Amino acid sequence: MDSGYYAACTALVSRTQALDTIANNLANASTVGYRAQHNQFSSVLAQASGAPDSDLNQAINNYGILSGTMLDESQGALQKTGNNLDLAIQGSGFFVVQTAGGPMYTRDGSFQLSSKGQLITSTGDPVMGDKGAISLPPGSVSISPDGTISSNGAVAGKLKLVSFPAGTNLTSAGETYYSAPPNSEAASTDSTVKQGMLESSNVNPVTSMVELITAQRSAEMMQRELSMYSSEMDKTATQDLPKIS
Repeated sequence: MDSGYYAACTALVSRTQALDTIANNLANASTVGYRAQHNQFSSVLAQASGAPDSDLNQAINNYGILSGTMLDESQGALQKTGNNLDLAIQGSGFFVVQTAGGPMYTRDGSFQLSSKGQLITSTGDPVMGDKGAISLPPGSVSISPDGTISSNGAVAGKLKLVSFPAGTNLTSAGETYYSAPPNSEAASTDSTVKQGMLESSNVNPVTSMVELITAQRSAEMMQRELSMYSSEMDKTATQDLPKIS
């Protein structure tokens, strides 16, 4: 009975955590450059706790927990805006921005110019080029597919586009920023820049709603299971244990 109680408890906790992830995806379904996150589950096995490796333990002491989330690397749809400072990436790359907490990575290319003529994000962080922050002189801006920026026909810099090896753990840092392990970035070789366009969120609202309903039903089921186990244990404590004494 104890094993079933703990299995139901860990299942409820993992489904509650999964609900938070799915709800966050849905909340950002219209956020520019947002990458969906998908839940990853693992198991806590009986033998890991030092318990006898019996057939019974193998059958019932296998608890599912949420071990983390995985970033969805699929391409979002590109939407034309007509704004010369709106940029989208076709491919696996990320823009690099400098924040107070260090370099961060984003797919949100809704950039603008600061009062000093520096290319910045919507939150005011400098967008990085191959040689540091990018400053643009007044005039018409043109950006080539490789990220080279020209103003009035003169080259003003080149966007720094990076990608990461498969399996790299990118962590959401708020907004549409992501952090990565140190020294894991490399120059992106499969990415092109699209000027006057933005990348939509790659969240599929329909799929996410199905996941949300499934997770809610699983959580409700585990709540009922816990209630049943709790009632059974109370019955044992009040009726059966006194008979033993």
